[in-house]
Amino acid sequence: MLLDVVLLLVGFAVLVGGGELLVRGGGALARALGMSPLVVGLTVVAAATSAPELAVTLLATLEGSPGLAVGNVVGSNLANVLLVVGVAALLLPLAVGRQTLRVDLPVVVAVSALALLLVQDGAVGRLDGALLLAVVAAHMTWTVRAGRRAERERARREVGGAGEDDHGDAAGRGRGREVGRDLGLVVTGVALLVGGSQALVTSAGSIAASLGVSDLVVGLTVVAVGTSLPELATAVVAIVRGQRDLGIGNVVGSNLFNVGGVLALTGLVTPGGVAVEAGARTVDLPVMLASTVLLLALALCASRVSRRDGALLLGGYVAYLAHVVLDATGSALLEPYVRAVLVALALVAVVVAVSVTREVRGRVRPATA
Repeated sequence: MLLDVVLLLVGFAVLVGGGELLVRGGGALARALGMSPLVVGLTVVAAATSAPELAVTLLATLEGSPGLAVGNVVGSNLANVLLVVGVAALLLPLAVGRQTLRVDLPVVVAVSALALLLVQDGAVGRLDGALLLAVVAAHMTWTVRAGRRAERERARREVGGAGEDDHGDAAGRGRGREVGRDLGLVVTGVALLVGGSQALVTSAGSIAASLGVSDLVVGLTVVAVGTSLPELATAVVAIVRGQRDLGIGNVVGSNLFNVGGVLALTGLVTPGGVAVEAGARTVDLPVMLASTVLLLALALCASRVSRRDGALLLGGYVAYLAHVVLDATGSALLEPYVRAVLVALALVAVVVAVSVTREVRGRVRPATA
């Protein structure tokens, strides 16, 4: 048991290290292609920080632990919205750009709802995976094209028609060396992710067997938080550097990749599809969808996620973890706890709905005046 815990911690550390290298290298390569920080966060950085989830989920499925695979994806998305955004917003309110508010967050809500609908037959099959993957591919293509077009227009306004100077060749050689270094970071990051995921899946499975809990519970809690550490680190670093749109863009993009990329690819490569337990279909996936809808509603109120919103999201994550623990241990407190949480959720829904309605009315009145 002690050896498994040590192996689990080592796996986390290797995953975080690999994710960090992948984020640095991938982000630099994307910027070299003329992408804005928001587009980088929604695409390259999001895909890179979802790499731990992909490695763990694929390996767990191949080793016969579908509960761990599904729990990792769902739990990671919950951790991204409730824990990562909650902690980041408590540090500094997060700006939510127009594209994120009008396009990206609604797409994540739609993909989450689609995933919930598709798994009602008890599995994520190849057709399900292909459909989810097609949605993500279409969104990513549109995001990259729109972002590069916006960046070209901005550069044209700022620079005008200025040509290259006499140092163009030297600058080109410098960029070539930087691209080589960034590619090296990406390759090293991928290697660390593969090794870390192997250690994580092996140790998590052993710990689950020792404690007598299901793979789904371990995936929803310990493994999910561990594979969400790159998103948390990226969000905090983005805030420190003043790139608050990159922080929220990374979380939104990562959640989209987790469902439409990680879960979809796992369903595509797994014969017979990935089994989804009844608990995940009736509780965890609906909570994942509800948390994404809540994030969208909070962002609609003021085009940002405030410290108060961050506290609400973080409290929601604590409440969810408490439910997972009570359910896993078969506690008699589970039923009254669920009733109390439902009442609290109803009150929160009413307050948020009123706030969103006021905000929308406030925006419509000046436009129609």
